[in-house]
Amino acid sequence: MIHRLIGYDTTSRDSNLALIDWVKSYLAGHGIESRITYDDQRKKANLFATLGPARNEGGIVLSGHTDVVPVDGQPWVTDPFKVVEKDGKLFGRGTCDMKSFVAIVLALVPEFIRRKPTQPIHVALSYDEEVGCIGVQRLIADLGQAGIRPAACIVGEPTCMKLVIAHKGKKSWRCRVRGLECHSSLAPQGVNAVEAACEVVAYLKGMARRHRDLGPFNRDFDIPHTTVHTGVIHGGTALNIVPLDCHFDFEFRYLPGTDVDALFAEVRQFAETKLLPEMRAVHADSGFTWEDLSEIPGLAMDENDAVVELGKALTGANSVAKVAFGTEAGRFQEAGIPTIICGPGDIEQAHKPNEFVSLDHLAQCETFLHRLMDRVCAGSENQDVSS
Repeated sequence: MIHRLIGYDTTSRDSNLALIDWVKSYLAGHGIESRITYDDQRKKANLFATLGPARNEGGIVLSGHTDVVPVDGQPWVTDPFKVVEKDGKLFGRGTCDMKSFVAIVLALVPEFIRRKPTQPIHVALSYDEEVGCIGVQRLIADLGQAGIRPAACIVGEPTCMKLVIAHKGKKSWRCRVRGLECHSSLAPQGVNAVEAACEVVAYLKGMARRHRDLGPFNRDFDIPHTTVHTGVIHGGTALNIVPLDCHFDFEFRYLPGTDVDALFAEVRQFAETKLLPEMRAVHADSGFTWEDLSEIPGLAMDENDAVVELGKALTGANSVAKVAFGTEAGRFQEAGIPTIICGPGDIEQAHKPNEFVSLDHLAQCETFLHRLMDRVCAGSENQDVSS
């Protein structure tokens, strides 16, 4: 199943419909109907299906995203869309983040059916998680309109099969800088959009250092402070032309309780009070525009919540963790569905060339899901998380 899913190139910029259509057909072959929700262009889709009793209340969602990040420019040793097994690992784009979890869930569908769950086990597959948890918003909205109210959710992002109960929020923006072109020998007569952008980026770097050195800190997180990051910058046409335009994308990954909009306001104030007057003294139409790119709410589960207790039972460990990376878990919690994160793979391997998942993590994930079956299927001591 992992080989099959990795074989679909579902890079976020492209369609995931071939994978979704295959999963829909696979589930139909086991007598399971799927709810499909599309993006506006009907080029991407979410899938939601239910094993066990078809009732709207209760049950557990097993959630994963189908998209992967690009491989462009990365030095892959093997074809990223063909799984290669070596040294106890499976290599391929998405093996870690996060098709292996999805594949194990799907591979165990026949066993789930045979063992007859006494409460719904929902399978949720979404699109465009990697560009802002976009698809899952439409999936959750569809569930709300249909009156489907799961009691809990498990997101199978790579956590080395450790139980994660919290992650940071993320908010990102694009800043566009408009300058004034001229010959570079007459640079003082122009407004250099690249230089203005770089001054803002440098200010963002200063904010990053401040949070790194002064906090606030939450030592429960693997990165214990809010982070500030600029990931993309484009501008200029030639060295001998003062650049007219530049844009850059930046993000805050923030601790619970942080006013992220106040952080953005600080950056904007720097640009518009320190830099803009000098720019407009040369050209009145120069300046900055700001565009929201994406927002992922943080996750913050109470350690005493029923789904956290369930997660401890399924992992066999009492410890919990909090992580810096974002997931769709925050979206589910925002919708009133208590959510935990636990899945095979190490986030250290995600988004890198030669991405891999260990066979050991896959085995642990199988054990995790078999323990779930033991608790929710006929003939077991059931733990209904909705109670």
